[in-house]
Amino acid sequence: MNMKIKANTILFDLYGVIVNSEKVWLSSLNCALKHYNQNQIKPETFNEKFWGNDVNNTLQILELPEKAMKIVNNSYIENIDNVGIFPDVEKTLKNLNQFKKGVITNTPKKIALYLLNKFNILKYFDVVVTSDDVKYGKPNPEIIIKACKLLNIKIDDAIIIGDTISDIKAGKNLNCIVIGINIKADYTV
Repeated sequence: MNMKIKANTILFDLYGVIVNSEKVWLSSLNCALKHYNQNQIKPETFNEKFWGNDVNNTLQILELPEKAMKIVNNSYIENIDNVGIFPDVEKTLKNLNQFKKGVITNTPKKIALYLLNKFNILKYFDVVVTSDDVKYGKPNPEIIIKACKLLNIKIDDAIIIGDTISDIKAGKNLNCIVIGINIKADYTV
């Protein structure tokens, strides 16, 4: 693909791009399922059907009540220290200092900020937009639109970096250039 990139901003998904939390989210979701006497989700099923989705949407698909969110979030917070940062993230963020940078994540703000502070990388981002800041999570593009407004940039000045279909769809819905981490996109890493 031959594209001329003129973007001046990079918007990063948090999970699967900056931090590795897949096992913690699966465990937290299974905690809620156990609480409601439902079958646990296997890792393959989680990766295929639920990873990258908005948690509210996942709970609806699993037909869990809205109050199950509290169980999922509490379990996640109890196990948050098992979340790790991917190698070379800080080095990469430093090397991208000529770009505006933001985080766009379907995660609650409290958790996202905790992780960015835990790994001492919040300072590299100009904006952090979470599920608390929008009505609809990815794949709806609202979170990208909100980040671009906060950064005072045009939408087509943003590159989206994500690792799930939700990330790719959100970016492509706005005709943004999308870089996929281990997933097919305009560019794949």
